[in-house]
Amino acid sequence: MSVQPTEKVYIEILKKIKAIIVEDGLQAGDKLPSERELSDRLHAGRSSVREALRSLELLGLIETRRGEGTFIREATGHRLVEVLASFILNDVKAREDLRETRHIVIKDCVGLAIMRCTSSELSNLHELIKEIKRSSNEQLQVLCKQFEKNVIQTCGNHLLYRLYVELTGYGSSLQKADSNWSPELCSEVLTLLEQKNAKELTDLLSKQNDALNAIE
Repeated sequence: MSVQPTEKVYIEILKKIKAIIVEDGLQAGDKLPSERELSDRLHAGRSSVREALRSLELLGLIETRRGEGTFIREATGHRLVEVLASFILNDVKAREDLRETRHIVIKDCVGLAIMRCTSSELSNLHELIKEIKRSSNEQLQVLCKQFEKNVIQTCGNHLLYRLYVELTGYGSSLQKADSNWSPELCSEVLTLLEQKNAKELTDLLSKQNDALNAIE
């Protein structure tokens, strides 16, 4: 029973750190306030703040760079994703559900992207396609992953985007067939996105998903 108050303080500090991240509008790659500043803002001891930060780092949510500070990590780098995936995705049905859910989220995101994608975002996607066409085989997968991610981001719905990131993280841990878009698919997606052709784009993504399921 004596440990309960400590646990409550610990949880409260974690919640307040999350609130600071939201209030300050911090994103992946951004630097967190220093340990001293967090201690002052949270009205908490530095040892308690240090312990909370350590737990976040163990989960892969943040990273400390010597001489630079503490930074928020991209969601796909979370060790928590790998740990959960190893427990949750042990049976065939769970893996099928994962692929199905990821496909549904991608379709919903792309549907919104067709309505919300800006000319600036389309221009950036065109530049990425040029890079894909010029790249070597070693760079292709990275660039195609980036293209897919950028398309999903244009949906303008942060929650759906976060779902996509987490589901993609789970999927990557399976190390099965590559679920990311090919260079040809990226080009087709951009064309249909510019044409605002929701039906053909949805059909295209459904065919790709069916093909992946067949491979699995």
